[in-house]
Amino acid sequence: MWREVTRTPFTHPQIPYIGRAGRRGGAARFPRPRVVADVTDLGAVADGTTDCAPAINRALDAAGRAGGGTVLVPPGTYRIDGLIRIGHSGVVLRGAGSGRTTLYATRNLTELIGPYGSRYGGDKSSWSWAGGLIWLAPEARWTSLVAAIRDRAWPFEGWTGNRRDEWTTLTTVAPARQGSWTVTVADPSRLRPGRLVLLRLADDADHTLLQHMAGGGPGPAAYSWDDKTKLTSYVPYEWPVRVTRVHGRTVTLERPLPLDLRPEWDPRLTTHVEELTGSGVEGLTLEAIETPQSPHLLDKGYNGVVLQCAYDCWVDDVTVRHVDNGFGLVAASACTLRRTRVAGRGSHHPYFCREGSHDNLIEDFTIEQRTVPAPPGTQLHGINVEGLSSHNVWSRGEMQMGTFDSHRGLPFADVRTDITVNNNGRHGGDASAGPLFGARFTHWNIRVTNGRAGLVKIDGLAPYSATVGIDEVTEFDQIDVPDFTGDLHSRLELYGTTDVVRPRNLYDAQRALRAR
Repeated sequence: MWREVTRTPFTHPQIPYIGRAGRRGGAARFPRPRVVADVTDLGAVADGTTDCAPAINRALDAAGRAGGGTVLVPPGTYRIDGLIRIGHSGVVLRGAGSGRTTLYATRNLTELIGPYGSRYGGDKSSWSWAGGLIWLAPEARWTSLVAAIRDRAWPFEGWTGNRRDEWTTLTTVAPARQGSWTVTVADPSRLRPGRLVLLRLADDADHTLLQHMAGGGPGPAAYSWDDKTKLTSYVPYEWPVRVTRVHGRTVTLERPLPLDLRPEWDPRLTTHVEELTGSGVEGLTLEAIETPQSPHLLDKGYNGVVLQCAYDCWVDDVTVRHVDNGFGLVAASACTLRRTRVAGRGSHHPYFCREGSHDNLIEDFTIEQRTVPAPPGTQLHGINVEGLSSHNVWSRGEMQMGTFDSHRGLPFADVRTDITVNNNGRHGGDASAGPLFGARFTHWNIRVTNGRAGLVKIDGLAPYSATVGIDEVTEFDQIDVPDFTGDLHSRLELYGTTDVVRPRNLYDAQRALRAR
């Protein structure tokens, strides 16, 4: 299969092109903005008892007003009784290292903001899959989100508004094929190199866009889409991408097209909520006060680090401990999470990726074994992806617990590679969210320590997928049936072995392929 990929890297039927995932196309180095503040100069005290959240937020706000910069948190333990917010681009919160700087969080998001119910009804808490005690989100999205939560209006959390009407068409786009780096537009006058735009695709009455995301053919055509109300709430599909060149009506994009552009889907480039870009969190541990894990879907919001409506942002050398949910990507794209770790009493979602998050890279990550037994009625997922999220990569990971969680919602073209997993978690997802997998999911060089197949060996579940180089596994515990009938056009290679997989890491190999 790798030889096939080298011949058609952008259009392979089973393996997506993910060689440009991550901040600035997966750049190895993060920027080092000038230091503009030290939190101890604004009143933070590393004594573990003084509430330092106001001082840290004052420093972050000052850095934002100054046009960006780094806010230092020296070694020590800093108590925070409020959440930490980065709402301006170009702002970096930097500790002295995850083993040296600790933020000790005493309160949860329900206490700090209010109960966040689900827009899908019931008594579920959306803090079970949204929001962080370190929360990176642009001011516009943050303001509308918090106001809606307090008004119990349950906002749409993505790049456009609650009714998906906070956008303006920049230009319509001519038909094009998945894998193309260029598009032809009707009006290039408002496009320029470096501008971030949304590629927006509507669905039609027959749901042919959703069928296309699932690979097309008789199986997706026969699938019942109309009653999948949670899934259909995710369309129009929105894909953020930077323009790199404008030549006449030909526009070159930072990444190749994730899908075909067909007239019936009304392809267009639009505006969006102003993105958070060039911001990051580095070198610290966020430790929540240790409380028992809440019953399933009733999380109070002892959550870790969340990036929302963020593009080209990053998290590096950060540990979260005793959290309900660890690291989140919510309508976030082209971001990198590197050297992250989830530890402590056990969490609901160690990692969640949702609401149309695309082209992100999570590498060198660890989910530690929980330090206390799971309370009755709780749930463990793992590395989650849902909600039409695509072209995300999980690379070089150690999962001492959890699973390769799909929460339905037709995620597609995502990759997990070079990971060791004790596959003991379970997937989630409401039935109204539709299929577990869209097309072009790839699991490449996966070492399964407990012999469980569920959600790792996916050749019998995911259409147009590739399972390459995993240990021999068997079905037990949660067992799923495919969503689509007929031939899934999936591939299985090097089953029962991982020591001869070449290349060992699909993401690294695709990056090197692009560089040649």
